[in-house]
Amino acid sequence: MTDTSNTRSASGEAQGAPRSRLLRLTRYLPLVAPVLLWAVPCWVLLYGGQHWPLPVTLTGTALFALGLIGMPLAMARGHGRRQQDGAAIVGDTLLGAGWVLFTWSVLLGVLLRAALTVAGVGDGQDRARVVAWAILGVTAVLLVWGYAEARRVPRVRRVEVRLPRLGAGLDGTRVALITDTHYGPLDRARWSERVCETVNTLEADLVCHTGDIADGTAERRRAQAAPLGTVQATRARVYVTGNHEYYSEAQGWVDLMDELGWEPLRNRHLLLERGGDTLVVAGVDDVTAESSGLPGHRANLTEALNGADPDLPVLLLAHQPKFIDRAADHGIDLQLSGHTHGGQIWPFHHLVRLDQPALAGLTHHGARTHLYTSRGTGFWGPPFRVFAPSEITLLVLRSPQESAVS
Repeated sequence: MTDTSNTRSASGEAQGAPRSRLLRLTRYLPLVAPVLLWAVPCWVLLYGGQHWPLPVTLTGTALFALGLIGMPLAMARGHGRRQQDGAAIVGDTLLGAGWVLFTWSVLLGVLLRAALTVAGVGDGQDRARVVAWAILGVTAVLLVWGYAEARRVPRVRRVEVRLPRLGAGLDGTRVALITDTHYGPLDRARWSERVCETVNTLEADLVCHTGDIADGTAERRRAQAAPLGTVQATRARVYVTGNHEYYSEAQGWVDLMDELGWEPLRNRHLLLERGGDTLVVAGVDDVTAESSGLPGHRANLTEALNGADPDLPVLLLAHQPKFIDRAADHGIDLQLSGHTHGGQIWPFHHLVRLDQPALAGLTHHGARTHLYTSRGTGFWGPPFRVFAPSEITLLVLRSPQESAVS
């Protein structure tokens, strides 16, 4: 026994060494990322051969330094212990603006300058100034457009999904999906009302919210969430927790949604019956629930399906797409998720794909399991959406026949 234990211990230490080094490196990311976010555009715009007048260079450098210092400070005050909404708005806006400016400083700083050089346009200083003005112009346009996209009522995306086990009596069942509303520092009570009014025009049998209702406690964001109580469904309104609920007293959100007339599907299911056929509608807590330390909060699909007829089709609500592996193992017919925001601000979707198996839309997993991932109804943090539009989704469930996505 002693020898085996020592062998395992040595093996574990060998495997753990690279992992521990990686963990040590990731600890420096909060320090390195803001520096890169502001230093790269500063260099490309001011010191990349443009030779601006000294007052321009000094003023620009001071603004970048202010962004570098002010962004993390504002975010810490806004999202840390103090929870100051004004500071959160400033920090989040600087984060979004910095990300867009960084992205296009890298892209245009390399590609446009190379194209101008190949085309023989001007000398080095002229090319550098053209690149600088192009970066500033593209960034300004994308930020204005991205802000408008984030604050607008989402367009309705209609999707038909064919489920081979769905009975004919349930053909045409209408499921409305909203998710990631992220009520937060920017007061969006009126936006929330308009979203709910749009959902009500869909005349859905089932309305689902797959989590991340807000950033902040239920008590603090109650006014923005209250319009959810006006949402109408002919059969049921169901909700599951997202990871952000577990940053903000999740049980308070479960209680508020119950108060507003939504059924929190916390590792449980209900039955939707129509035309003599039955659909199991199940839900699980977010995968981060167990690590939150809240008693009774965890993702448990076996518990959610307990007592359900295994021959019936199952619609599962799970906040994160990564739950799809467990869903496929259980033969779930359709999982509805959010969480990814479609990346929210391009090209952040490349980082999202490192963590999630799907970014947006309808995908197929395992023998019969479909996953629909919404790009989200609201936005998190930076009030911008760039090349990742928000959505309210209407899924029309079809028994075995042709399906299409609009």
